Amino acid sequence: MQAGRSAFGIAAIAMLALAGCSGGKDPHLMNFRSNNRGPDEFAVLPSKPLQMPKNFSQLPPPTPGGTNLTDPTPKADAVAALGGRARSGDKVPAGDSTLVTQAARYGIVPDIRAQLAAADLQYRRKHRPKPLEKVFGVTTYFRAYRPMALDQYAELERWRAAGVRTESAPPDPAKQQK
Repeated sequence: MQAGRSAFGIAAIAMLALAGCSGGKDPHLMNFRSNNRGPDEFAVLPSKPLQMPKNFSQLPPPTPGGTNLTDPTPKADAVAALGGRARSGDKVPAGDSTLVTQAARYGIVPDIRAQLAAADLQYRRKHRPKPLEKVFGVTTYFRAYRPMALDQYAELERWRAAGVRTESAPPDPAKQQK
């Protein structure tokens, strides 16, 4: 009986020690695990709807690994959504210079993505999951980022108090239950 307890205790301590050492360089706060070998819904990109071309002779020739007319174009779609003219390539058309000026009016930081990635990595290292959370695969993302979360209903009330119309915003469910 005593040998069984000590073996269990040693195994538990070994599991905790391994979990504590498995931090690595990049702490993961979300635990997505699936025993299912089904499709990965995040790997599927929605394509644009098929359309009948005005002239079949203007269709580009098919190229292996090349682009397709129904492939997503997020940059061009974003420019069009902001009122600009969507074009292929990374250059901004001369007619969209006002849009670029407005978007960059407070200045731009060329390496902002690298800066944010480094700051987030440092924050995640500071808020690592505890050993038992690692052992049991508990998601600690929401607890770690709670100080940065926006209270959507408090923000909504702030805008309403400022006189901004917000008819389409849903009511606070906590107030609905009272």
